[in-house]
Amino acid sequence: MNTEEPRTVAEAIQSGTAQRPAPAPSPVRLGAAGAAVTAATMLTNGLAYLVPMLGARQLPAADLGALATVLALGAIAAVPGLGLQIAVAAHRARWGPSGASQLAVRTAAFSAGVTLAAAPVLTIVLRLPIALTLLLVPITFATVLAGRWLGDLQGDQRFLRLAAAMSVLAAGRYGGPIIGLALGWGAGGALLLGALAGLLVLPLLARLAAPSPAGGDVTGGPVLSVADPVPAAALSPRDTGDRLLTGRQVRTACAATLAMLVISYVDLLLARQLLPATGSGGYAVGSVLTKGALWAPQVVTLLVLPKLARGDRRARALALGLILASGAVLVGAAAVAGELAFRLVGGADYLHLAGEAPLFAATGALYAVVFMLVNDRVATGARWPAAPLWVATAGLVGTALLVAPRTVEGVLTCALVTAALTAAVMGWLALRPSRR
Repeated sequence: MNTEEPRTVAEAIQSGTAQRPAPAPSPVRLGAAGAAVTAATMLTNGLAYLVPMLGARQLPAADLGALATVLALGAIAAVPGLGLQIAVAAHRARWGPSGASQLAVRTAAFSAGVTLAAAPVLTIVLRLPIALTLLLVPITFATVLAGRWLGDLQGDQRFLRLAAAMSVLAAGRYGGPIIGLALGWGAGGALLLGALAGLLVLPLLARLAAPSPAGGDVTGGPVLSVADPVPAAALSPRDTGDRLLTGRQVRTACAATLAMLVISYVDLLLARQLLPATGSGGYAVGSVLTKGALWAPQVVTLLVLPKLARGDRRARALALGLILASGAVLVGAAAVAGELAFRLVGGADYLHLAGEAPLFAATGALYAVVFMLVNDRVATGARWPAAPLWVATAGLVGTALLVAPRTVEGVLTCALVTAALTAAVMGWLALRPSRR
């Protein structure tokens, strides 16, 4: 009897040793998983907002500005962690265990090293205390490394455990600074406690990501084996050559994540550069609606990513429909209650922009579609998945600087048109017939 282990997914399937698909999660269980992940996301965002809110009551203005700046830098430095999570989740959903431990540590160490090298420059340019910028190093390492276990849970479709892991990470990342501020330790003490807490929760994340003894998650999603149920006929020789996650895949996912971050914020930066103070402030208020419409349906992308990695077109179509429906509802709500939204976010001084509320919301809704389609291309191993986003960013910057009127409406129109064209291009790339 031949006891040699199949070397590829195709061989495993053909030899009958591959694990077959587990039954799909029921709508009720999937809905519960989505609600749990949504709650974890809301907890993360709530704790992130609570830090500067508490700091405003505990710190002098100069220290508060320094703390807010370091937190913003930490969000940027966390981009490789998001890319690592996407890469691990997509690879694990398609092939099974990825052997990503060493690669994850190297990614986290590289990100922390870049942060360390940049610390002196950030200290001078942003007028920050050197102690605060140096504390970014362990914070970055912990946040990026956490993406490895979050990716395992997402790729395995263990969404309830993923929600728990997201909550644990948020508690470590933001709970430490909140406790430090409450104890009156100042900005430095708050960030130090946050760095320690972020490192201490890593073993708990690893524990949560460990394989379930029952072989599955309560959501009904399987814990995939090395032989993921990909139809053999759908695999090319290139696909079956190597099941280990590579640095190139992680870099591609990180570049795509960075592109999504840049294109979603570049209009706000342009408004700051091109508009007078009142216009820039008004645009910042309106951008809250943009970010709300962008991030509200992101739980759909998170839940569907494992199916996208296996080329499930029905799942992609369903996810696209849900995101479009969410966008339509939010744009409609902005049209009906734009004045209320601007009053709540910015106050009475910005009510003159209430008529632009649907355009702000539409921009975010279109970028939500773009982000899902970018994740689809990353998950399926497309080359240069974020190239259209970089081209669109360059086009938006050029148009705003050279053509658009220096008004809120001018910058907003550029952003909306860019979002629409990018969504159209990404949709064409996703829906065009595959070339043999």
